[in-house]
Amino acid sequence: MFSLLNLQSLFGLVVIVAVCWAISENRRVFPWKLAIGAVLVQAGLVLVLFGIPGSRVVLDAVTNAIDGLAKATAEGTQFVFGYLGGGAQPYAVADQNVLFVFAFNVLPLILVISALSALFWHWKILKWLIRGFGFLFQRTMGLGGASALAVAANIFLGTIESPIVIKAYLDKLSRSEIFLMMTVGLATVAGSTMVAYATILAHVLPNAAGHVLVASIVSAPAGVLLARVIVPETDKQAVQKISYDSALKYDSAIDAISKGTSDGLMVVLNISAVLIVFVALVALVNVMLSGFVVFGEPLTVERILGVVFTPLAWLAGVDAKEAGQAGKLLGVKLTLTEFKAFIELGKIPLGDMSERTRMLMTYALCGFANIGSVGITVTGLSVLMPDRREEVLSLIWKALFAGFLATLMSAAVVGSLPAAVFGQ
Repeated sequence: MFSLLNLQSLFGLVVIVAVCWAISENRRVFPWKLAIGAVLVQAGLVLVLFGIPGSRVVLDAVTNAIDGLAKATAEGTQFVFGYLGGGAQPYAVADQNVLFVFAFNVLPLILVISALSALFWHWKILKWLIRGFGFLFQRTMGLGGASALAVAANIFLGTIESPIVIKAYLDKLSRSEIFLMMTVGLATVAGSTMVAYATILAHVLPNAAGHVLVASIVSAPAGVLLARVIVPETDKQAVQKISYDSALKYDSAIDAISKGTSDGLMVVLNISAVLIVFVALVALVNVMLSGFVVFGEPLTVERILGVVFTPLAWLAGVDAKEAGQAGKLLGVKLTLTEFKAFIELGKIPLGDMSERTRMLMTYALCGFANIGSVGITVTGLSVLMPDRREEVLSLIWKALFAGFLATLMSAAVVGSLPAAVFGQ
């Protein structure tokens, strides 16, 4: 049965789309068919993966696969780093919780998944998955062939890898299609990081792996819709057909594993560097704010963001009692990346946050829409299409805004569905 929280999420869904329409470059053009199609695709994918009898078997298989990957990765990590990577400790440990080290327990997963992704691409497994989703988005949302393929690729690849898939068509894309590609890239996450997020949440959220996987998939249609609302398509000559002979190629399986590992290392280094810098900057700002005492406590960036983003958390369907806590996580995502936000979400004890809120925040946080990703996106696309760098720069902040709201839209769609769908 529907509850007031379901209606709250539906209201939030309308508000999110309305806000994007309010800043649209052409408010006289609203893609009604796309809006209906995007929401139906989102709800349909969630129902297929959670509501259909037998779907739990698939989700359990995904969870078991991720557990297997985590254990296999731990073997390699412990071989290289010994007890620092979780191996046998050379001394008595009073608090087992301190043994979790982000650099050793999470980041190595990205290396393994990156290598496997490259291998699956070389074996054409990933190509066919992307092609299938591309066909779905092309038929249900009326996207051009190149755009549909880029959107589908963003579900599994990063913000820079997915444009490489359609590199030969980048100069033919319209302004609206470029904006769409950027927005979806910021609204979704790469397959290499999905596993890391699922590992972080495994002990506090049932079916964490399934939720993280679905979150990245359903945020793609949300990103498409909000991008089209903000920057409507005016070029009737948008690319409609595309060859699936991608520019992303490997010479052999060994070459795929080697280059995949190398690419994964760059991702790991980038994540580490961004986290170090942004956490340090926030700590520095907190030091400067510590002299201001509000309601008996020093003012911090986290407290400010918690207040600012509380209404957004409420719009996603979070209960008002937990909206402040959820809003803080949204602020952490925007400033310190979704990795830090997932870590904070995983630290919240089971009794301190409801399962519904934890589930909705998984969807709301699962996207690359953060300040650090702005630089990555601009740099990567400037290399791939240098002649259109000014165009990319003019759209990037709008893309960040749309990508951030797209994950909230996904949370709102999930929150509008009956709790029974998720076994709650």
